[in-house]
Amino acid sequence: MPNTASERTIAPLETPRLGEPYLLTPGPLTTAYRVKEAMLRDWGSWDGDFRAMTAKLRQELLEIAGDAKGEFDCVPMQGSGSFSVEAMLGSFVPKDGRVLVLMNGAYGKRIAQTLSYLGRDHVTIDKGDYMPPRGPEVAAALDSDPGITHVVIVHCETSSGILNPLKEISDTVYSRGRKLLVDSMSAFGAVPAGIGDFRYEAIVSSANKCIEGVPGFGFVIARKSELEAAKGRSHSLSLDVHAQWDYMNKTGQWRFTPPTHVVAAFLEALRLHREEGGVAGRGARYARNRDVMVAGMREAGFETLLADQWLSPIIVTFFSPAHPAFAFDRFYDLMKDKGFIIYPGKLTVVDSFRVGCIGRMDEHVMRRVVEAARNSLSEMGVDSAAPPAVALEERRRLAA
Repeated sequence: MPNTASERTIAPLETPRLGEPYLLTPGPLTTAYRVKEAMLRDWGSWDGDFRAMTAKLRQELLEIAGDAKGEFDCVPMQGSGSFSVEAMLGSFVPKDGRVLVLMNGAYGKRIAQTLSYLGRDHVTIDKGDYMPPRGPEVAAALDSDPGITHVVIVHCETSSGILNPLKEISDTVYSRGRKLLVDSMSAFGAVPAGIGDFRYEAIVSSANKCIEGVPGFGFVIARKSELEAAKGRSHSLSLDVHAQWDYMNKTGQWRFTPPTHVVAAFLEALRLHREEGGVAGRGARYARNRDVMVAGMREAGFETLLADQWLSPIIVTFFSPAHPAFAFDRFYDLMKDKGFIIYPGKLTVVDSFRVGCIGRMDEHVMRRVVEAARNSLSEMGVDSAAPPAVALEERRRLAA
């Protein structure tokens, strides 16, 4: 009998019953058949049964966040994850506030862009694609600018795959009397992001990420004191978190037509999340997916953008091979033919692509991903996956 988890034979998860490719993306992602099946029934959005479903969804997300003292509440919001990020920013940052945005990729830049649209004053620390923001530089920025009221950060920056050091950042922010808002879109549910893990005023995520539901709504988990203070602050009717919260608490209903089938699917996804062991269990599977896939891809000659200490269990960025026969579009099509949809890169300096580790898949699938990548290179006539020298030099220079 094996004594450790690494020695045990792990039974494979069920493959997609409809034969669709695995989605190696940071969401939408491959979902369990049980989650898909939950969408076969129609629900009345005002009916008592659906109101009970909404209440259950909110309560279970608060349990995942560890709200033992009842200081927080959960507000689901229709739309994609970016809708909920904008709702958070527009509701919790006062119109006369000033925000420090910590950026190291496309989604941090989107936060800054959103604040510009909202007319909220902001400054940035831009770390590029390779490195996380660190406590001392955040402290220096806050000390030099007493007008800053809030700091905003992306928990897992999926444009690069970097997992930012949230505890370090949070401790710095609150030691200087400021408030932290967190975009944990691609981390909540698999990476520790609870109230006891690090302090924040609000955190947002989405149905189609680490809980493994389907797209259609995001959710904001926020301090009740912040929710109360947000009354009348939002720039938007439909993205007003306070108004949604107040209406839900009074009626049990969403203010506007809810994604009923998505909610039903999410409740089934939450059941699977509990069965797997919650955040720890889900995170362990994703970390194993990453470790198996990265080891195999490196053996095949690919190079990761990030050093091991910053690799998230969510998605990994690889440099594209320098070989003249390599073309990402062709590589994508060949991978899709073999049952895997990968993600294009979002780096500004060098070409890259990304492979997601989340969704209803396991290490057995990741070994097949590596084999598919090897075979696809062979079919393209690419005999080396090594990146261009400029990619490695840029990595060395920026990571120094």
